[in-house]
Amino acid sequence: MSLISFLAVFLIVWWIMLFLSLPVGLRTQDDEGDVTLGTTSSAPRGRHVGRAFLRATILTLIVMGVLYGLTRGLGLGFDDIPNMVPGLD
Repeated sequence: MSLISFLAVFLIVWWIMLFLSLPVGLRTQDDEGDVTLGTTSSAPRGRHVGRAFLRATILTLIVMGVLYGLTRGLGLGFDDIPNMVPGLD
């Protein structure tokens, strides 16, 4: 996998992990009991995006490490998927 391909896959996986990790640990204004006038009670309370970025980066590094191990260590690629799962030929 070239560097450009690796970076493209990294960014795609990072965005997926970001959207998966955004609701983790989220506290709403309703949960805190302090609803700001003019907002909905389901609006987030406090800052949590930085932690979501950090979680997404760590999860992406783990996924990319596994992908790197499969492609470099075992020599597998996307073309080998039909051979790994029976019945996809």
